[in-house]
Amino acid sequence: MTPELKQKLALIDKLRDEIDSFRPLKPQAQKELREYYRIDLAYSSNALEGNSLTESETKIVIEEGLTIGGKLLRDHYEAVGHSEAYDLLFELSKKENISERDILELHRLFFYRIDEENAGKYRTVNVIITGARHIPPTPARVKPLMRDFVDGLVALKKKTHPVEFAALIHLELVTIHPFQDGNGRTARLLMNLALLQAGYVITIIPPVLRNGYLEAIRRAQGPGRSQAAFVSFIAGTVHESLKDYLRLLGALNGERRGH
Repeated sequence: MTPELKQKLALIDKLRDEIDSFRPLKPQAQKELREYYRIDLAYSSNALEGNSLTESETKIVIEEGLTIGGKLLRDHYEAVGHSEAYDLLFELSKKENISERDILELHRLFFYRIDEENAGKYRTVNVIITGARHIPPTPARVKPLMRDFVDGLVALKKKTHPVEFAALIHLELVTIHPFQDGNGRTARLLMNLALLQAGYVITIIPPVLRNGYLEAIRRAQGPGRSQAAFVSFIAGTVHESLKDYLRLLGALNGERRGH
């Protein structure tokens, strides 16, 4: 771990401790924050994959059940499916560890309206990733790789900082690319599950950072598999998300807070 990353993680933990000072939150505050991030995470994660819904349109689709004229039906399904997977995220966050079944169910809930046959199931075809040199493993290797991945989570969790752990499991899932579609969104849900289980908050990767995000993944999957840049990138988004969470807590408490 580089000195820069150590410093960043120390700042992150300081912010988390500050958030902990507000806990336990009042039920209304919990509800407000949970619903805020339901929309923010669905919009940002879907937008990273090319979904055309704006943040306000995503809110309308999820909260009011309305369709947006001129937008693809799939884009609506992605918004609603992500919202359902988000609810499961909070249920699973009460657990200590992550199981293979948890990952499959997160994918199923997000994807079943789009492709019921493949939702929550490992792919049976070869795939390529647009704009990437990384070639995902063949279908025959997916299940054993995923089982090895899940079997190693407890050991990995013990030897890494929670933010590093969340980043690495995100990276490993997109590298294995176990599903025919929806791998990126499942990886970001999985990353947030790990963060919630460790007492952190929902982390958003803004669409404006898409190029840097994809480049960090490419560097981690390329020759030598340098994971440091990706972990550092995710640490940066966790840091910004914690600052935003504190801003929202301040607003709910009638305060002005700045970092």
